[in-house]
Amino acid sequence: MVVMVKLFRGSSSSGGINDKIRTDALELVAGSGVCLSPEKRTASLTSLLLVRRDYRFEQVVRLWGHIHGTRGAYCVTEGLGPDRAGPRSHLYSINCVDWSLLPPPAEEMIPMTAGLKGRFQGDLSYEYENYDQKEEGEKPYEEETGTFVEELHLVIIVDQIDKAVGIVPRGGYMKTPLGPVHENKSFEGLSLTEAKKLSSDFHFTEPVNLKNKTLLEKADLDLSIDFLDSLEHDLPKGRVEVNDE
Repeated sequence: MVVMVKLFRGSSSSGGINDKIRTDALELVAGSGVCLSPEKRTASLTSLLLVRRDYRFEQVVRLWGHIHGTRGAYCVTEGLGPDRAGPRSHLYSINCVDWSLLPPPAEEMIPMTAGLKGRFQGDLSYEYENYDQKEEGEKPYEEETGTFVEELHLVIIVDQIDKAVGIVPRGGYMKTPLGPVHENKSFEGLSLTEAKKLSSDFHFTEPVNLKNKTLLEKADLDLSIDFLDSLEHDLPKGRVEVNDE
């Protein structure tokens, strides 16, 4: 079950470096102990400016998150192009100074890594043994199907997390008549009433359910902001809850 905690805040623009580098999400979860050290925070603000220049990202570079391992942690960031709903580039770093680009995930590799076991190690060359669940008669057993390096595991985990919990509020983004998606500069947050509805939150991935709606169902939609799948139709029912605090 995914528990969503919404913070009712108006939009603000601080200007300067934060227009290009976004680490403000860390402040929202710092109370839970998830934060960067002052040294890494300072290093990331400086190094990510160079990342934006070297990789020619047209929009902001924002800190995606931390994935902890037994011997180290990966700091992951993403660079965005002019279309906010388009492909994103992910980079990782051990020290928040040197960043390397993660390759895009191959769809055929996702089911092959479903049987991976074990925690992240903090070493991209570490090899996992992959097992496939099989059944012979009434006795289930596991069969080794090969090995995968941790880099592949990291690539697929980042992609799966993005697809599973990449959520944006209704109205936060707008789709232009030409196709690209941009942040809605006039969006100031959801009202308390609207924020309690799952229909006010969208998966920030390629829509699936929207394509299956009839013309009658689409008649009441504002296609400039209702171009994604809402959480209200997620199955099984109850897998997502909204808690207002």
